[in-house]
Amino acid sequence: MSEQINNREYRQKILKELIMELHNGKSVEEVKPRFEKLIEGISPGEISEMEQALIMEGMPAEEIQRLCDVHAAVFKGSILDIHGPGKAEDTPGHPVHTLKLENRELEKLINDRIKQHIEEYKNQESAESAARLEEDFRLLWEIDKHYSKKENLVFPYLEKYGITAPPKVMWGVDDEIRDAIKEVRKMMAQVGADKNKVAEKAKEATDRVIEMIFKEEKILFPMALETLTEDEWAKISEASGEIGYCLIGPVKKWVPSYSIGQAQAEGTSRDGKESSGLVKFDAGALSPEEINAMLNTLPIDITFVDRDDSVKYFSQAKDRIFARPITVIGRKVQNCHPPASVHIVQKILDDFKKGKKDHEDFWIRMGDKYVFIRYFAVRNANGEYLGTLEVTQDIAPIRSLEGEKRLLSD
Repeated sequence: MSEQINNREYRQKILKELIMELHNGKSVEEVKPRFEKLIEGISPGEISEMEQALIMEGMPAEEIQRLCDVHAAVFKGSILDIHGPGKAEDTPGHPVHTLKLENRELEKLINDRIKQHIEEYKNQESAESAARLEEDFRLLWEIDKHYSKKENLVFPYLEKYGITAPPKVMWGVDDEIRDAIKEVRKMMAQVGADKNKVAEKAKEATDRVIEMIFKEEKILFPMALETLTEDEWAKISEASGEIGYCLIGPVKKWVPSYSIGQAQAEGTSRDGKESSGLVKFDAGALSPEEINAMLNTLPIDITFVDRDDSVKYFSQAKDRIFARPITVIGRKVQNCHPPASVHIVQKILDDFKKGKKDHEDFWIRMGDKYVFIRYFAVRNANGEYLGTLEVTQDIAPIRSLEGEKRLLSD
């Protein structure tokens, strides 16, 4: 056993050295011979450990992200396909089965349509060829739902088990792919767009999508299947419909082979009747049922992050502005945001904790909505920081008000 551990530690050490060599400028071809001799049959778990170790040693996630495409190319063909037939993930409705179905549709869209339409767009002077490619990239934007399911449903559970580096790296690359698709669509919307540049950017974007499919199916999915419990997959399946599906229709919810009723029963009941008595406030007292219903009735979205930066609660209003899958409960709020915006979130929290600020406001346009996003430091009677409250509201209807209303509506 000790020999196996030593061999694994040695291999881990060399893997880190190879990634660092790539980081320092060596090409894939230069490191590949040494790599191939070393890691026949490497598991996804070891890749995760390698990335985690690099981050723990101080390398920023953004640096590893720059290596992501390169080391995926190196790993290609070297990662064991550890899943045989008959596994739970092969059952329709299982989240991994659904994500793979979406990947097959993405591959069809790219290989059967977009590649051909890129060539036609380059070589034909016709509005039809441009319209076809625009429609292709409109469909390709459906990938946002696919990536959102990974980031908001799968990643929280990996983080729960201490696997943080791969999700951070992959989320960063997901955002780069999103930006690439947006850029193509923006370029095509411009009059007199340079066809060669559009075609080049379109090919780059689709190549990155295909590369991400490989990373998901050979690294992320096996790692998640090794780690998550069946109950956790069932919760992911239940929450998937809120985000939606990429290029496929809705799928049925997946449940494990045994009943998950007991696990659900251990949580808070919907009616709150099993809780003891009323919750007393400074002015009055309410039952848990009344509190829950009141908060869900408010015409605003509320999210509470505790003093340790973990998401502890969110309201479930009928028309939420931003989706909040149940899997964010217990997740560090920093991990609920794309890497590019984490520094803003951290600055708000730091200012609140230090007492520099008590609130921060933002406002953005989202289609016909004018979204007002407010953050408040929550403190107890002694001024001690308890957490942060996020309040989000569409204020477009309020901004449009004029005059007065003093009578009841019919």
